[in-house]
Amino acid sequence: MTRLLHWSMAALLAWQFAGMGVKLIVGKAPITAFWVGSHKSIGLVLLLLLIVRAVWGLYNLRVRPAHGGGFWGSAALAGHLVLYALMLIVPASALLRQYGSGKPMELFGLPFIFGSGVETTWMTAPANAFHGLAAWVLLAAIFGHVVMVLVHRFVWKDETTARMMG
Repeated sequence: MTRLLHWSMAALLAWQFAGMGVKLIVGKAPITAFWVGSHKSIGLVLLLLLIVRAVWGLYNLRVRPAHGGGFWGSAALAGHLVLYALMLIVPASALLRQYGSGKPMELFGLPFIFGSGVETTWMTAPANAFHGLAAWVLLAAIFGHVVMVLVHRFVWKDETTARMMG
């Protein structure tokens, strides 16, 4: 279950960042419309998977492998906490922005937020400023996570990567 949640989220995060990369490189185009058109729906799925993953992790806290002691153990714990915090903050800020915009929102073609028609600036302004920046910081944290996977595998040659890969 842990691996399924991890790799499902990894694939969906890759989809989200690839779509935003295409948007930045290509601009408005049919492929961009398709990719970006799924962004909100996939973001909600990621938020739900994160909640399931957090509950699953807390439920299995006693059987989860320890991060280890010393500097590297503390760094691993801090890195994972940053990843989880950003994976919560990024979609939560998008939902706040959407709700505050007063506009309706559909997810997977179904109404999710009906919209009041009135913008609430105290919701939209911070979310506008924060969502994109936090997402790119999340991407940097993911890059750091991948680098540490490679360090575990090729430098320290421990069992951490094998445990993750199954």
